[in-house]
Amino acid sequence: MTINLLDLDAASLTAFFAGHGEKPFRARQVLRWMHRFGESDFDAMTDIARSLREKLKAVAAVLPPKVVADALSDDGTRKFLFDVGAGNAVEAVFIPEDDRGTLCISTQAGCALDCSFCSTGKQGFNRNLTVAEIIGQLWQARHALDAYPGGADMRVERVISNVVLMGMGEPLANLDNTVLALRLMLDDNAYGLSRRRVTVSTSGLVPAMDRLRDECPVALAVSLHAPNDGLRNELVPINRKYPLRELMPACQRYLEKAPRDFVTFEYVMLDGVNDADAQARELLSLTRDVPCKFNLIPFNPFPGSPYRRSPALRIRRFAEILMAAGVVTTTRKTRGDDIDAACGQLAGQVLDRTQRTGRRSITLHLDRQEACR
Repeated sequence: MTINLLDLDAASLTAFFAGHGEKPFRARQVLRWMHRFGESDFDAMTDIARSLREKLKAVAAVLPPKVVADALSDDGTRKFLFDVGAGNAVEAVFIPEDDRGTLCISTQAGCALDCSFCSTGKQGFNRNLTVAEIIGQLWQARHALDAYPGGADMRVERVISNVVLMGMGEPLANLDNTVLALRLMLDDNAYGLSRRRVTVSTSGLVPAMDRLRDECPVALAVSLHAPNDGLRNELVPINRKYPLRELMPACQRYLEKAPRDFVTFEYVMLDGVNDADAQARELLSLTRDVPCKFNLIPFNPFPGSPYRRSPALRIRRFAEILMAAGVVTTTRKTRGDDIDAACGQLAGQVLDRTQRTGRRSITLHLDRQEACR
C-alpha cells in the first residue's frame, strides 16, 4: 500500500523512516523537499541516496489534492477548487494585501454544524479532510503563486505569510488532522510560519478548544455572531451544546497558552437580527472578562438565505459602540465578491451524507463558487 507522505508531520515521518531502517535526518531532508521546496518527485531530491529514492518510489508518494478550477478576482483575490474525491470538492482563497498574503483553507468537505447564515452548512456534510488534503491546499497554492524556491539553496519572498482555517468546515471537529497540518505549517523544515500568523476559527467546540490550547496553540478566532444564548442557539446551533457560559471561560483558558494576548470574535452583521445598539452593549457585557477584538463581517448573501446585510451606517454605529468602550474593532473588507469569494460564501461540491440536502451532490459552476465563511 502506497503511503501519502503529505499526511505525515515531522514525528510521523521520522517514525516512517525508522520503520524502513533509516536515520531520523532522512525525515528532515524529505520534509524540506516536500514542503519548503514543493517537490513531489523523489528523483529530484538530489541529496538523498539513490537507493533510498528507489525505495520511496516503491512504497510512498507525494499526492496533494488536484486543482480543478482557479479563478482570479478583479481585486487580486484568487480562489482554488480542489478535487478531494468521491464527488467532493473544497475551496481555498488567497487574499493579497500590501503587508501580507493570506490563504484561507478548508478542513472538511461540507460542515455538520448548520449555522443558519452560512452557505457551506446548507450543503450538508460528507467527511473530514485528511492531513494531505488540508496541507495540500497550501502546497498547491504556493505552486500556483510561484512561491516555491527553484532549488535547495535559493530563497523566495514569502507570498503566503498568513494562513487562516476559516474555509469549509469546522476545524475543531477534525481536530487530529487539523493539529498535524498546523504542525507542518509551523515547522521550520516545512513552511516555518509563526504561530501568530496561523489562525484557527471555531464555532465554539469547547473541549476541542482546550485540546488545541494544549497540543498546538495558534491564534484563535471564535465565530460568535450573537450576544446571548437565545439568538446564538438560532444562528449557531452548536451553542445549544456549548452555551456562552461555557464558551467564554474556554476563551480565557485558551489565552493562557495562546501566541496572541487576545481572542478575535467574528460577528456577521445581519440586518435587523443582531445589529442593534442594545446588542452591541450586550456584547460588551458578555466579553468584559475576555481580552478580545471584534471583527465585524458584512453578511454576503447566497441563494435561499433569509438574511440581509446590515446597512453600512448600522455597521459603523455598531462598531463605534464597541470602540467607545475601548475594544479594538475592525470591519472586514469584502474581497473577491465578483467571483463569489467573499467571506461567508464558501461552497464547492459536497456529496451530502447527513440527508440535510436529500443526499444529493451540489455542484456550483465557476461563476457560482463561494468562499471563506
